[in-house]
Amino acid sequence: MKCSLTETAAAKVKEIISGVEDPSLRLRVFVSHAHGDHAHYGLGIDKPSEKDEVVEASGIEVLLEKGNDFLDGVVIDYLPDQDAWSVINPAKGNHGDH
Repeated sequence: MKCSLTETAAAKVKEIISGVEDPSLRLRVFVSHAHGDHAHYGLGIDKPSEKDEVVEASGIEVLLEKGNDFLDGVVIDYLPDQDAWSVINPAKGNHGDH
């Protein structure tokens, strides 16, 4: 599975992770809901489980649910002007929420 973070997103995640006391916590990308041929995504900080694949992106370990095709190829961005996150998957035709 693949995942990428923009430079801005990677910097923000590193800032967030540096403030977390539990070193086992990682960035998680998940499908909040899926319908038809696309999904909507969420982000969190979580511990890995046997259901996860841990991938490295921009020096950050990211948790993705094994076998979830909607997660393969996600791109994470952080928009500092809006203090908002964006998760899309261009590989699945998802270029933003509708």
